[in-house]
Amino acid sequence: MGKKQLIDNNSLSNIIAERITEQIMTGELQPGEKIVETTYAEEYGTSRAPIREALYLLAIEGLVERVPRKGAVVKGYTNFEMYDLLEIRMMLENLAMKRIAEKGVGLSIVEEMESLIPLMEKARSHERYAELNHQFHSLIIKMSRSEVVMNMYSRLGLPLLTLQTMSFLEERYVMKSLQEHRVIIEMLKIDRVDRAQEILEQHNRDVIGRVESTIAEKKIE
Repeated sequence: MGKKQLIDNNSLSNIIAERITEQIMTGELQPGEKIVETTYAEEYGTSRAPIREALYLLAIEGLVERVPRKGAVVKGYTNFEMYDLLEIRMMLENLAMKRIAEKGVGLSIVEEMESLIPLMEKARSHERYAELNHQFHSLIIKMSRSEVVMNMYSRLGLPLLTLQTMSFLEERYVMKSLQEHRVIIEMLKIDRVDRAQEILEQHNRDVIGRVESTIAEKKIE
Protein backbone atom coordinates (compact mmCIF):
# COMPACT_ATOMS: atom_id res chain seq x y z
CA MET A 1 0.00 0.00 0.00
CA GLY A 2 2.81 2.36 0.92
CA LYS A 3 4.61 1.61 -2.35
CA LYS A 4 1.46 2.26 -4.39
CA GLN A 5 0.93 5.55 -2.58
CA LEU A 6 4.53 6.56 -3.42
CA ILE A 7 3.98 5.78 -7.10
CA ASP A 8 0.71 7.72 -7.11
CA ASN A 9 2.37 10.70 -5.45
CA ASN A 10 5.22 10.68 -7.97
CA SER A 11 2.74 10.60 -10.85
CA LEU A 12 0.71 13.42 -9.33
CA SER A 13 3.89 15.44 -8.73
CA ASN A 14 4.69 15.25 -12.43
CA ILE A 15 1.15 16.29 -13.37
CA ILE A 16 1.28 19.28 -11.02
CA ALA A 17 4.76 20.21 -12.30
CA GLU A 18 3.42 20.18 -15.87
CA ARG A 19 0.48 22.36 -14.82
CA ILE A 20 2.74 24.95 -13.16
CA THR A 21 5.10 24.87 -16.16
CA GLU A 22 2.18 25.61 -18.47
CA GLN A 23 1.10 28.52 -16.27
CA ILE A 24 4.62 29.97 -16.34
CA MET A 25 4.91 29.62 -20.12
CA THR A 26 1.55 31.26 -20.77
CA GLY A 27 2.29 34.12 -18.38
CA GLU A 28 -0.44 33.15 -15.96
CA LEU A 29 2.32 32.93 -13.35
CA GLN A 30 4.79 35.81 -13.57
CA PRO A 31 8.47 35.97 -12.52
CA GLY A 32 8.71 36.65 -8.78
CA GLU A 33 5.15 35.50 -8.14
CA LYS A 34 4.66 33.19 -5.18
CA ILE A 35 3.38 29.70 -5.90
CA VAL A 36 0.63 29.03 -3.39
CA GLU A 37 0.70 25.36 -2.41
CA THR A 38 -2.86 25.33 -1.06
CA THR A 39 -4.18 26.36 -4.49
CA TYR A 40 -2.91 23.12 -6.02
CA ALA A 41 -3.78 21.04 -2.95
CA GLU A 42 -7.41 22.10 -3.42
CA GLU A 43 -7.35 21.77 -7.21
CA TYR A 44 -5.97 18.22 -7.13
CA GLY A 45 -7.48 17.14 -3.82
CA THR A 46 -4.16 16.15 -2.35
CA SER A 47 -1.79 16.84 0.53
CA ARG A 48 1.12 19.21 0.09
CA ALA A 49 3.67 16.40 -0.34
CA PRO A 50 3.19 15.93 -4.13
CA ILE A 51 3.13 19.71 -4.58
CA ARG A 52 6.44 20.15 -2.78
CA GLU A 53 7.90 17.36 -4.90
CA ALA A 54 6.63 19.15 -8.03
CA LEU A 55 8.26 22.40 -6.87
CA TYR A 56 11.49 20.53 -6.22
CA LEU A 57 11.43 19.18 -9.79
CA LEU A 58 10.78 22.66 -11.19
CA ALA A 59 13.61 24.11 -9.11
CA ILE A 60 15.97 21.58 -10.73
CA GLU A 61 14.66 22.68 -14.14
CA GLY A 62 15.36 26.32 -13.27
CA LEU A 63 11.75 27.53 -13.36
CA VAL A 64 11.19 27.90 -9.61
CA GLU A 65 13.37 29.11 -6.75
CA ARG A 66 13.06 29.21 -2.98
CA VAL A 67 13.10 32.68 -1.44
CA PRO A 68 13.58 33.14 2.34
CA ARG A 69 10.35 34.08 4.16
CA LYS A 70 8.41 33.87 0.89
CA GLY A 71 8.61 30.25 -0.18
CA ALA A 72 8.60 28.99 -3.77
CA VAL A 73 8.39 31.67 -6.45
CA VAL A 74 8.62 31.73 -10.24
CA LYS A 75 12.27 32.31 -11.06
CA GLY A 76 12.97 35.59 -12.77
CA TYR A 77 15.87 36.06 -15.16
CA THR A 78 17.61 39.37 -15.74
CA ASN A 79 17.78 40.60 -19.32
CA PHE A 80 21.46 39.67 -19.44
CA GLU A 81 20.70 36.15 -18.21
CA MET A 82 18.02 35.71 -20.87
CA TYR A 83 20.42 36.86 -23.58
CA ASP A 84 23.06 34.52 -22.17
CA LEU A 85 20.68 31.55 -22.47
CA LEU A 86 19.93 32.39 -26.08
CA GLU A 87 23.57 33.06 -26.95
CA ILE A 88 24.65 29.77 -25.37
CA ARG A 89 21.95 27.98 -27.33
CA MET A 90 23.23 29.54 -30.56
CA MET A 91 26.85 28.59 -29.79
CA LEU A 92 25.86 24.99 -29.01
CA GLU A 93 23.82 24.68 -32.19
CA ASN A 94 26.70 26.12 -34.25
CA LEU A 95 29.03 23.58 -32.62
CA ALA A 96 26.51 20.82 -33.37
CA MET A 97 26.48 21.84 -37.04
CA LYS A 98 30.29 21.77 -37.08
CA ARG A 99 30.24 18.21 -35.72
CA ILE A 100 27.57 17.21 -38.26
CA ALA A 101 29.80 18.52 -41.07
CA GLU A 102 32.67 16.43 -39.69
CA LYS A 103 30.74 13.23 -38.89
CA GLY A 104 28.09 13.32 -41.58
CA VAL A 105 24.36 14.08 -41.74
CA GLY A 106 22.12 11.60 -39.94
CA LEU A 107 19.34 11.09 -42.45
CA SER A 108 17.15 9.18 -39.99
CA ILE A 109 17.24 12.22 -37.69
CA VAL A 110 16.48 14.51 -40.65
CA GLU A 111 13.37 12.37 -41.21
CA GLU A 112 12.39 12.93 -37.57
CA MET A 113 12.83 16.67 -38.07
CA GLU A 114 10.69 16.54 -41.20
CA SER A 115 7.94 14.63 -39.37
CA LEU A 116 7.60 17.57 -36.96
CA ILE A 117 6.74 20.06 -39.73
CA PRO A 118 3.07 18.97 -40.19
CA LEU A 119 2.61 19.06 -36.40
CA MET A 120 4.07 22.57 -36.28
CA GLU A 121 1.76 23.66 -39.09
CA LYS A 122 -1.24 22.43 -37.09
CA ALA A 123 -0.11 23.83 -33.71
CA ARG A 124 -2.97 25.81 -32.21
CA SER A 125 -1.05 27.76 -29.60
CA HIS A 126 2.26 29.58 -29.31
CA GLU A 127 3.18 27.26 -26.44
CA ARG A 128 2.60 24.13 -28.54
CA TYR A 129 4.56 25.57 -31.45
CA ALA A 130 7.45 26.50 -29.14
CA GLU A 131 7.47 22.97 -27.72
CA LEU A 132 7.68 21.42 -31.21
CA ASN A 133 10.27 23.99 -32.21
CA HIS A 134 12.36 22.97 -29.21
CA GLN A 135 12.11 19.32 -30.31
CA PHE A 136 13.25 20.31 -33.80
CA HIS A 137 16.35 22.08 -32.50
CA SER A 138 17.08 19.27 -30.04
CA LEU A 139 17.27 16.87 -33.00
CA ILE A 140 19.98 19.04 -34.54
CA ILE A 141 21.86 18.70 -31.28
CA LYS A 142 21.27 14.93 -31.30
CA MET A 143 22.68 14.70 -34.82
CA SER A 144 26.00 16.08 -33.56
CA ARG A 145 26.56 12.72 -31.84
CA SER A 146 28.43 14.61 -29.13
CA GLU A 147 27.54 13.68 -25.56
CA VAL A 148 29.08 16.93 -24.30
CA VAL A 149 26.99 19.10 -26.63
CA MET A 150 23.81 17.13 -25.87
CA ASN A 151 24.33 17.32 -22.11
CA MET A 152 25.08 21.05 -22.18
CA TYR A 153 22.02 21.73 -24.34
CA SER A 154 19.71 19.70 -22.10
CA ARG A 155 20.79 21.84 -19.14
CA LEU A 156 19.26 24.91 -20.80
CA GLY A 157 15.95 23.09 -20.36
CA LEU A 158 12.63 24.75 -19.67
CA PRO A 159 13.94 28.32 -19.22
CA LEU A 160 15.06 28.22 -22.86
CA LEU A 161 11.66 26.86 -23.91
CA THR A 162 9.96 29.74 -22.06
CA LEU A 163 12.09 32.27 -23.95
CA GLN A 164 11.33 30.57 -27.26
CA THR A 165 7.62 30.86 -26.51
CA MET A 166 8.11 34.60 -26.02
CA SER A 167 9.58 34.85 -29.53
CA PHE A 168 6.52 33.30 -31.22
CA LEU A 169 3.82 35.65 -29.97
CA GLU A 170 3.02 36.85 -33.49
CA GLU A 171 1.77 34.60 -36.28
CA ARG A 172 4.21 36.04 -38.85
CA TYR A 173 7.14 34.85 -36.78
CA VAL A 174 5.70 31.35 -36.63
CA MET A 175 5.39 31.28 -40.43
CA LYS A 176 8.94 32.61 -40.86
CA SER A 177 10.28 30.00 -38.44
CA LEU A 178 8.46 27.22 -40.28
CA GLN A 179 9.86 28.25 -43.65
CA GLU A 180 13.40 28.38 -42.26
CA HIS A 181 12.97 24.92 -40.74
CA ARG A 182 11.93 23.55 -44.13
CA VAL A 183 15.00 25.06 -45.80
CA ILE A 184 17.34 23.71 -43.09
CA ILE A 185 15.90 20.23 -43.70
CA GLU A 186 16.37 20.52 -47.48
CA MET A 187 19.96 21.71 -47.06
CA LEU A 188 20.78 18.81 -44.74
CA LYS A 189 19.25 16.34 -47.20
CA ILE A 190 21.66 17.45 -49.93
CA ASP A 191 24.60 17.63 -47.51
CA ARG A 192 24.85 21.44 -47.62
CA VAL A 193 25.62 21.63 -43.91
CA ASP A 194 27.42 24.96 -44.38
CA ARG A 195 24.29 26.57 -45.81
CA ALA A 196 22.06 24.95 -43.17
CA GLN A 197 24.33 26.42 -40.48
CA GLU A 198 24.11 29.92 -41.99
CA ILE A 199 20.30 29.76 -42.00
CA LEU A 200 20.22 28.34 -38.48
CA GLU A 201 22.50 31.04 -37.09
CA GLN A 202 20.41 33.83 -38.61
CA HIS A 203 17.28 32.05 -37.39
CA ASN A 204 18.67 32.10 -33.84
CA ARG A 205 19.78 35.74 -34.09
CA ASP A 206 16.24 36.65 -35.13
CA VAL A 207 14.90 34.91 -32.01
CA ILE A 208 17.25 36.97 -29.84
CA GLY A 209 16.07 40.13 -31.60
CA ARG A 210 12.41 39.28 -31.02
CA VAL A 211 12.98 38.56 -27.33
CA GLU A 212 14.81 41.90 -27.02
CA SER A 213 11.84 43.67 -28.62
CA THR A 214 9.36 41.92 -26.31
CA ILE A 215 11.40 42.92 -23.26
CA ALA A 216 11.63 46.51 -24.50
CA GLU A 217 7.84 46.66 -25.02
CA LYS A 218 7.24 45.40 -21.48
CA LYS A 219 9.47 48.16 -20.12
CA ILE A 220 7.41 50.76 -21.98
CA GLU A 221 4.17 49.31 -20.58
